[in-house]
Amino acid sequence: MSEYKSLQQSPFLQDVIGIQQILSMFDLLTDVIFWIKDTESRVVYANKMFVEHIGMHSISQVLGKSDAAFFPPHIAKQFITDDQSVMSGNVITDRLELNILKFGEFAWFSTSKRPLFDSQNTIIGSYGFTRLLSKASQVLSSIDAIKAPVEHVRENFHRDLKIEDLAKLAFISVSALERRFKKYLSKTPKQFINEIRLENARRMLIETRLPIADVAYRCGFSEHSYFSRQFRLMFGTLPSQLRENMQQNTVDNQLM
Repeated sequence: MSEYKSLQQSPFLQDVIGIQQILSMFDLLTDVIFWIKDTESRVVYANKMFVEHIGMHSISQVLGKSDAAFFPPHIAKQFITDDQSVMSGNVITDRLELNILKFGEFAWFSTSKRPLFDSQNTIIGSYGFTRLLSKASQVLSSIDAIKAPVEHVRENFHRDLKIEDLAKLAFISVSALERRFKKYLSKTPKQFINEIRLENARRMLIETRLPIADVAYRCGFSEHSYFSRQFRLMFGTLPSQLRENMQQNTVDNQLM
């Protein structure tokens, strides 16, 4: 800790380099997404990779906004919950996450988050880093613990999936599988299956004209009403409302 205090008191860092120049150094990290947020989870700084990752063109489009402005409700809620946890004193180090790229593909990320303190040692926000693991192969070995069941779910989400079968794929017991999913993904195998099915359903609703009942069936949901309830819980809207919004946006774009 004394070493950090010495750095903070360094005239070179305070007067010569300056905080803005230090922050701009993060733009040189082409495989790292970096951000700083305030206590309300609003972005106060982000590097170029963060801006590109969420599909924006400039930092001005990001500043002052929370994850709710850039991600589906269920993902934004997860990120904001993490922020609150970190600011309460917890830390996140190299946690594996399976998230969606801007083109709709799933990818593995390694994420670390910390609380942000002011000069009085008061928590004033949080900051974090995340790396796309295809560019950080040294971390990929950690995924082997759940790779087989995860890939099976991604490829067979439309089928009747049993937790016992997933455990057999990993050559472990059901309880061990549950523990590994909680450790590496912070969710149970059932939650993971449900999220993968719903993500694919959302993509089908946007990219195809299939009836909603057909989309539900093709994504592993046998009951339309259950599918609609789960969809609203995850995305904050009903499948029918998503379709209506997409159709209205298409009409608006044609009129412009």
